[in-house]
Amino acid sequence: MVSEIAKRPLGKTNLMITTLGFGGAAVGNLYSAVDPADALAALDAAWTFGINYYDTAPFYGYGLSERRIGDFLRDKPRERFVLSGKVGRLLKPRLDSISGFNPFPGSPPFKPIFDYTYDGVMRSFEDSLQRLGLNRIDVLYIHDIGVSTHGPNKQPEMMKICMESGYKALAKLRQEQIIGAIGIGVNDWQVCLEAMNQADFDCFLLAGRYTLLEQTAVERFLPECERRGVSVIIGGPYNSGILATGAHPEARYNYQPAPPDILQKVKNIENICQRYGVSLAAAALQFPLAHPAVASVIPGARSRAEVEQNMALFHAPIPSDFWAELKSQGLLRGDAPTPVS
Repeated sequence: MVSEIAKRPLGKTNLMITTLGFGGAAVGNLYSAVDPADALAALDAAWTFGINYYDTAPFYGYGLSERRIGDFLRDKPRERFVLSGKVGRLLKPRLDSISGFNPFPGSPPFKPIFDYTYDGVMRSFEDSLQRLGLNRIDVLYIHDIGVSTHGPNKQPEMMKICMESGYKALAKLRQEQIIGAIGIGVNDWQVCLEAMNQADFDCFLLAGRYTLLEQTAVERFLPECERRGVSVIIGGPYNSGILATGAHPEARYNYQPAPPDILQKVKNIENICQRYGVSLAAAALQFPLAHPAVASVIPGARSRAEVEQNMALFHAPIPSDFWAELKSQGLLRGDAPTPVS
């Protein structure tokens, strides 16, 4: 018997999304190539389990994630799923070979170019519809407009272009009801807070910055979202893997090799997990949803087995004493809401 996944409203819109969603970076060949059959099986498993929220972006596999997700969803009843995409990058044909590290091996021959202008956003949106083969995207996020992507010197300029030009395109699409919601998808909650004070957003997709390892967002950002009725979707709940795999020497943390202090913190959390018989990954997946501003958590999956594992972790029982122990040991902020057993 499949356990039902609860739904929560997306901000003040009429969109309802499952509290467990499907992050589309993995089926875009993030870090390693995914067999097309495995990608299809992952999406089919998510659909079978009742997941209705799917997130993708042009950047994920340079169009590959959009193509795979669109191919899967195209014949599904449109009212049964909510699809989010992203703008801020245009894909241009790549005539040369990729030099250095390629985050999406085996991806199509395109390269992403940042463009946060009005015309760039409109072009990105239209291009995404073509790759998806769908006539509608429900939610559009401005992608990677934070300091972690552009650096402290370049980011203010990019942000200015985005808010003065690109945002107007999103607002127009929403006003004309071509899309249902607009937001920002980044790795920095600070830029979301800055944007929220400049314009009207429905939701934010925050990757890897409200997790078992990071809770500074609980100070100002999440309370302000709650006050304004703005939803937060949590991507990267495993902080790029370390909260799923544990503290082994090759563990990744926020897209990089995990530093010694993070490895030690994860080891300490693992020790408490062992005492309470709790899976580290289950705790990581369930923790963000305890905050009232959070609508969904969207781990990636590259196979049917990974979707099934995510479902098991999502529904795994965790005693309240476990969360209390994390707080008493200083491994979790005292003001961070925790799940109720």
